[in-house]
Amino acid sequence: MLYYLFLYLDNMNFPGAGVFKYISFRAAASFLFSLLIALVYGKRIIKYLQVKQIGEIVRDLGLEGQYEKKGTPTMGGVIIILAIVIPTLFLAKLDNVYILLMLTTTIWLGILGFADDYIKVFKKNKDGLSGKLKILGQVVLGLIVGLTLYMSDDVVIKEKVQVNTVENQMLVEGDNYEFVSMKSTKTTIPFVKDNEFDYAYLVGFLGKNAQTAAWIVFVLAVILITTAVSNGANLTDGLDGLATGVSAIIALTLAFFAYVSGNIIIADYLNIMYIPNSGELVIFASALIGATVGFLWYNAFPAQIFMGDTGSLTLGGIIAVFAIIIRKELLIPIFSGIFLVESLSVIIQVGYFKYTKRKFGTGRRVFKMAPLHHHFQKLGFPEPKIVTRFWIVGIMLAVLTIVTLKLR
Repeated sequence: MLYYLFLYLDNMNFPGAGVFKYISFRAAASFLFSLLIALVYGKRIIKYLQVKQIGEIVRDLGLEGQYEKKGTPTMGGVIIILAIVIPTLFLAKLDNVYILLMLTTTIWLGILGFADDYIKVFKKNKDGLSGKLKILGQVVLGLIVGLTLYMSDDVVIKEKVQVNTVENQMLVEGDNYEFVSMKSTKTTIPFVKDNEFDYAYLVGFLGKNAQTAAWIVFVLAVILITTAVSNGANLTDGLDGLATGVSAIIALTLAFFAYVSGNIIIADYLNIMYIPNSGELVIFASALIGATVGFLWYNAFPAQIFMGDTGSLTLGGIIAVFAIIIRKELLIPIFSGIFLVESLSVIIQVGYFKYTKRKFGTGRRVFKMAPLHHHFQKLGFPEPKIVTRFWIVGIMLAVLTIVTLKLR
C-alpha cells in the first residue's frame, strides 16, 4: 500500500519518495516494522491469552520440566502471522504473483493451524484437527501453488542465449548474449556443474509430451514438499525457541537467495537461474525474519508463549513455498536439515518399533524418544543447550547452502 503511495509521490517529484523503489530500503523497513509488531503487540496478545486461560495442554512424556509449561499461553502463531502479513501488505508490490502466493500460503496454513489449536484448547481434544484434514489442507495449498506457477504468465525464468546481431537469429555460437523469458520446469540442484535440473528429465521417455507431463510432476512435487516441510516444522516445535530460531535462520538464507535470483547482474555473475520479479520476495522474507526474531523474544527459554500449530504449520509451509518459487526446493534437505532430521527420527522410530514388534513380539526403539530433540532431553541435556546447539547446526547448514552457489 505504502509502495504505491510513494510511487505516486515520486511521480509528483516529492522529495525522498523515490527511496521506496529500492528493495533494500523496503526490506529493512519490513524487518523493523515486523519486529515492532511482534514485540509490542506480542506482549498484549500474551496478556489476552492469559486472561482467557488459553494455555498449553501437557501430556505426560516423562520429560524434565514438562509440567512447568502447563498453562503457558499457546496459539502464539497469530503474532507471527500478523507480523508477516501487515508489513508485507504495506511495503511489497501487491500485484506481484509471488507475493500473492506467499500471502495466500501464510493465511491458508494459519487458518488450518488455528483450527487445530482451537479444537485442542477449547474443545479439550488433545488430538486436535484430524490428521487427514490437515494433510488435505496442505495438499490443496500445494495444488493451488503448483497450478499458479504453471498457469500464470508472470511466472517465468530468463536464460542467457547467444544471438546473431546481424540476422537477429538465435545460434549455437555467437558473439553477443541476451536474456530470453520462458516458462520452465527447471530448478536448482546442488553440487552439479550446470546447477540445474529439469523435471522434464523424469518423463523424457514421453517424447514431445514430456514438457506437459513435466508440469504434472512439478505440481505433485510442490504438494509433497509443502506437506513434508510443514509437518517437519510442526515436529520441530517441541522445545522453547527451537522452531522459531531455526525458522529465522532459514528465512535469512531464503532472503539471500531471493535477492540474488531476482537481480539480473548478480544472477549472471553467479551463473544461476534469473527469476524476474522474485527479488520482491526479499520484502516478505524480511518480515518473516522480523516476526520470528520478535516472537523469539517471548518464546525463548523459559517460554512465555508457544506458537502452537498456528505458527509451526505456517512457518513450514512458508519455507516450502518460498523455496519452490525461487527454484531452490532441492536445497531444502540442506538448509532445512533440522526439520528433515526431526521428521526422519520419527519415521525411523515408528517404523523400527512396528518392525521389531512384528518380528520379536516386543517393539524396540532406536532413540530414547522421538522427535530427536526429546532424545537429547532423555540423555540429560538441558533444554537451552539442546536448542542452542540446534541453532548452531542450522547456521552451519545455512552457510553450506550458500556455498553450493560455487561448490559444483
